[in-house]
Amino acid sequence: MQFGVFSVSDITQDPTTGHIPTEKERIDAEVAIAKKVEEIGMDVFAIGEHHNKPFFSSSPSTILAYIAAQTERIILSTTTTLITTNDPVKIAEDFAMLQHLSDGRTDIVLGRGNTGPVYPWFGKNIQDSVNLTVENYNLLRRLWDEEIVNWEGKFRTPLQNFTSTPRPLDDVAPFVWHGSIRTPQVAEIAAYYGDGFFANNIFWPKEHYQQLINLYRERYEHYGHGKAHQAVVGLGGQFYMAKDSQQAVKEFRPYFDNAPVYGHGPSLEDFTAQTPLTVGSPQQVLEKTLTFQEYFGDYQRQLFLVDHAGLPLKTVLNQLDMFGEYVLPELRKEMESRAPADLTPAPTHEGLVAAHRAKLEADVANTKEPVVSDRDQ
Repeated sequence: MQFGVFSVSDITQDPTTGHIPTEKERIDAEVAIAKKVEEIGMDVFAIGEHHNKPFFSSSPSTILAYIAAQTERIILSTTTTLITTNDPVKIAEDFAMLQHLSDGRTDIVLGRGNTGPVYPWFGKNIQDSVNLTVENYNLLRRLWDEEIVNWEGKFRTPLQNFTSTPRPLDDVAPFVWHGSIRTPQVAEIAAYYGDGFFANNIFWPKEHYQQLINLYRERYEHYGHGKAHQAVVGLGGQFYMAKDSQQAVKEFRPYFDNAPVYGHGPSLEDFTAQTPLTVGSPQQVLEKTLTFQEYFGDYQRQLFLVDHAGLPLKTVLNQLDMFGEYVLPELRKEMESRAPADLTPAPTHEGLVAAHRAKLEADVANTKEPVVSDRDQ
């Protein structure tokens, strides 16, 4: 089981001080957060892709490469790389490069994105979003898996005798998750290829995500990748904690009430009751997070949103220190004890390389000519 942090990269005013961080302040903060994630023993740092205000993360591979140079162990991922508006050739090259720079500590979450204006900014039509997803991912997969690609499609110019460079590290592409909050076709794509499915799981009731995850599991088994419970699932979540729940609510309420990300809709109490958000003590964070497995089945990756809504960096780092001390050890221990023996391991480069080599050896063994003795003649 992998645990980590993801950022939506928002730039939001701190309602308690009035301070609006600069883009540089937020970018530097992400680096500090990623280093803290490694320090406390978590496994993954991830960041999304946005091209509109109030977000700053337009180039996730750039900041992840910078973080790779300052960390040694954590996996560096995206929480959305826009498969619809990015050129698959550029995705293939950027993330293969990041693989090399991070010594394989790289994977990627692909998604359609939820900002309509992005499509025309990159010369695309939002009405084509699902078809773009299918075509672009098919090409991306080939660019990583095949040395020389000849390809023709609807949404970009053809490729003739093209080789994407650099090649994936150890001839193994970054592990791919497909992220969605509402699109069954994305769950279908993830299942078809045997990739992972990441459900953001931060804003909507659990029943919404259960439908998508169950569909993905059913189709994963249908396509022969394993049993439904072995499908590779990742979840989001979010928390704010203090030593006691009353203090946590008091501290977080102004951020919740003023943050655009929450839409000034339900009350804090209603939102925590209806969604995965936990505002309370470390024990409450632990207990609510453990319910995710009861709702969604066994899964391999749990990421938390902790740096949004205008929370200052000092507060975010303190939240992570508390999580590392009071929640992570017990959460890891409990989740490992619950996992069935045949659960697919959480994806790592080392695991993918081992699986790739085993497949190559099996293929060679299956193609060897049978030995015929004189007795058989």
